[in-house]
Amino acid sequence: MYKDKRIAVVVPAYNVENHITEVLRSIRDFVDHIIVVDDASQDGTYKRCKDFDDKRLIILRSPKNLGVGGATITGFKMAMKLDADVVVKMDGDGQMDALHLKKLIEPLISEDYSYAKGNRFLHSYELEKMPKIRLFGNFAMTFLTKLTSGYWHIFDPQNGYVAIRVEALKEMDLNRIAKRYFFENDMLVHLNIHNHRIKDVPIPAIYGDQPSFMKIHRILFSFPFYLFKRFWYRIYQKYILRDFSPIALFLFTGLPLVLWGMAYGTYIWWRALDTGVPATTGTVMLAVLPFLVGFELLLQALILDIHETPR
Repeated sequence: MYKDKRIAVVVPAYNVENHITEVLRSIRDFVDHIIVVDDASQDGTYKRCKDFDDKRLIILRSPKNLGVGGATITGFKMAMKLDADVVVKMDGDGQMDALHLKKLIEPLISEDYSYAKGNRFLHSYELEKMPKIRLFGNFAMTFLTKLTSGYWHIFDPQNGYVAIRVEALKEMDLNRIAKRYFFENDMLVHLNIHNHRIKDVPIPAIYGDQPSFMKIHRILFSFPFYLFKRFWYRIYQKYILRDFSPIALFLFTGLPLVLWGMAYGTYIWWRALDTGVPATTGTVMLAVLPFLVGFELLLQALILDIHETPR
């Protein structure tokens, strides 16, 4: 236990036989439960876990690959059954240093936060070691995740070293959370809907010989599509269903006006080019005025959303 709180560590593990023993050995004595979720590994990961002697260890084995999110959620559900107070997620590949466990859970116990996550970007020396593809992906994802989740003060949203209060887990529908690479981002969306406070904790990155599975096409195409859907899901859940807010009104009024202004403006520009006859001032204003008003409404919605960030 740590300050009278029961701590569980969930370790999603997929093909990490070369690292899992070291990870398990590094977990501190104050942790009450270590829950390894073997995500249908095809190497010796499960055997390494079975051979590891620790009374705190619980091994769950999935018959099919659930993805990092699915495996983590499986571990979260087990931690709730064990009556843990705080759950920490550590990957099984050795890239998350257990020495920082206390730093991660302290805000949840002493500062009334519901969720804490690592932030690798606060350590410039370690940051230089980060593979360039990961660095680019994190910069791109950070801005998009700020917009989608409503947490404008967070950075490094893809960081999977996280801790959460079980009270917060119980409020969320875990079956709705994304099961694969989008897991960390989707957690932020669901936490924001319930107005949970979260904190970035400076934790250095550890990169060894593990290959990066982040693909540039996933960042450019897949993630923006998921984030777009989750943005509107958050708006509906938080600003319409639970408490109708001017933010929703500004968004749903401003967006059609901006789209109309852009579409009609493009049309009159194309027609002027085709006929050689310049559009009249009144015709131009039918495109410009809705666009400007709509843009102002969207900007106000953004500003209000930033002010609504749970802190």
